Parts: sequence; C-alpha cells; structure tokens
Amino acid sequence: MAIGAVVTTIVGSLMQWTDRSFGFVGVEAAGFNAGMMALVGLLFGAFSQMGFFSYLTLNYIALSVLRRGYLWNALQAYTALFALGGIGYLLYQDRTSLNNDWIFWVLPLGLAIGAYGVAYYKSKLTNNNAFIPTLFLQIVVTVIESWKALQGEGANVNAMVFMIVPMFACNAYQILLLHRLVRKEQTADSASNAKPAV
Repeated sequence: MAIGAVVTTIVGSLMQWTDRSFGFVGVEAAGFNAGMMALVGLLFGAFSQMGFFSYLTLNYIALSVLRRGYLWNALQAYTALFALGGIGYLLYQDRTSLNNDWIFWVLPLGLAIGAYGVAYYKSKLTNNNAFIPTLFLQIVVTVIESWKALQGEGANVNAMVFMIVPMFACNAYQILLLHRLVRKEQTADSASNAKPAV
C-alpha cells in the first residue's frame, strides 16, 4: 500500500505539472492534491493486493485442475497476448472519444515491454518457470485491476496513466518479493520441525 501511495503521488504530481487541467483543485493546492493522491494510492495498493492474492488462488486451483504446469503456462501466455490485443482494440474503438490517436498502440506496447522486463528480472532471481506467470500477472491482472480507467464515460488518457502505472508497480513489487517471503517461510518451517539434539 505504501508503494501505491508513493507511486501514485509521483505520477499524479508529474501529470499535474505537465497538464494544468489535471488535479483535484488546481496546481495552487499542490499539497492538498499530493495528500489526496497518496490516499488514492493507498486504495490502489489495497486493490492490487486483492488482485495478487486472487491470482495466487487462481494459480493454485488451475495447477490442481490441469495437473500439468505447461498447460497452465500456455493458457496464461495466450491470455496475456489476448489481453494486450483486446486493450489495443478497445482503445482503438474509443480513440475519437478519447481525443487521442496514439494511446491504442502505446499503452499495450508499454505494458508489454514493462511486463517483459519484470518477468525477465523475476526469472533471473528465481528460475525460468516464473517468466510466464509473472508476465500474466503484470499484463492480465493489471488490466483487470485498471479496467474502470480503460473504459466507460470517464475514460481518458490521464485516468489510464494515473491508475495503470501504480497498479503495475504494486504488482511488480509483490511478485518480485514473493520468492523471498516463501523462502523465509520454508526456512522457518524447517527450523521449527528440526529435532533437538539429544
């Protein structure tokens, strides 16, 4: 949640300085805006946690049902590609209402490049089996969490950037931290199960 608050405040402040119309009560109330953005970022962080735990539950159930990891990985890879294409198509259809002719290809491309970077780093930290699940989390789960900003009457480029960047950062932080937490838990379990020396 702290990551969400910090990233949202930074992104919101940058957007406010570059676009005078962005902000809650104008540039003159920058301190109030930063406080409000931090509160919104806390909500983004909490929402990201819910999405992350939902993905972990889905991952556990899918591996139990499919019983073959490569099937689940193939399904995740296909879904990630489909989500990128779907976002591009959705934004292309709404390009006139968004008054933007480039977001429909920049957003999916940026999301794909960012997700690839996080997945590559995660696979370097752990193993190659983590690449596809990380890619899925960074693309599909981020899109689901940010869906409200991507469509609807209030959809605009500022809202998309303001919501997607913090969600992406929170998801990246959680997935990159996961193996350390699991390792600590396994070490604690093995230490508690160790027999005392006689």
